[in-house]
Amino acid sequence: MHLQQTKLGSHASGGPQYYFHDLPVFVKEFIRGRGACPVVLQTPYGIANSSFMAVGRDHKLGGKGKVVNGKVGHDRIQSASGNESIGEAIRFWYGLKTDPDFERVDLEAVIHHAGHFILIPTAVLMRGSKRPKTLEKVASPVTFNRDYQSKFWKSQIAARLKECADDVSWAGRQIGRIVDEHGHVDTRNVHESDLLRAAGALSVLGLHLSLYLTRGYDCPVSEFRFAGLPPYTCPVEIKKRSSGFSYQITRYTKLPRAVVLCVNHDLVNPPDHIDVLELSTLAQYLSSK
Repeated sequence: MHLQQTKLGSHASGGPQYYFHDLPVFVKEFIRGRGACPVVLQTPYGIANSSFMAVGRDHKLGGKGKVVNGKVGHDRIQSASGNESIGEAIRFWYGLKTDPDFERVDLEAVIHHAGHFILIPTAVLMRGSKRPKTLEKVASPVTFNRDYQSKFWKSQIAARLKECADDVSWAGRQIGRIVDEHGHVDTRNVHESDLLRAAGALSVLGLHLSLYLTRGYDCPVSEFRFAGLPPYTCPVEIKKRSSGFSYQITRYTKLPRAVVLCVNHDLVNPPDHIDVLELSTLAQYLSSK
């Protein structure tokens, strides 16, 4: 499936418009059955909420974003607020040049069990170009644990090593010291917030933990800043063992995007869009560099 850009050169009058083409049956039925649904956009860091709506051919967005009957005749992406187009959002998240315009955007779609309609860009074709530019999909992009180490994280660490190897070496030693101390005490007497001692080292690597709260997610507006891409805000939950996240799985019926920061990873089958960052594996990897 792909989005075709129309309304060329019209940034001053609402910006480009994007119509769906070659929709799979399940996507077509989902959009047209609902009339319109919110779009969650896949970014290099993972999913991100957006102001966009997928609108079926027989509906339109009326006043205050209300979905009403309409005869536009095209399944499409519309902005529910603001003038930004889906193409501009993709340019922003993937660090693409602002010119020339897109001719088409190849993508995949996933309907999440929580009701999210997730768009995953896989390639973009610039107007006037002969070949599309592939946008790489990275599974669990900010996961780094004994089971899986994200290519995205590895690329970020490699970039930081080139910028300042001494800083990365210091971060590895700091994280390693925390992991070592947890391995030599009865952790039942250690509060999970002890892991916040790693905040400075993680900041060097590109993860900036936010204020630690006592309700909801521990660090709800933490930021990832990787490889020159824009900052990505994501809740981070602090756990000594990742299996402790089972509380959130049980109690948070509609799990949003989140990252579990732990010393040891033992959570079997993490839910979709829940990444696990394991300090013990990260320390080992950094020491090897």
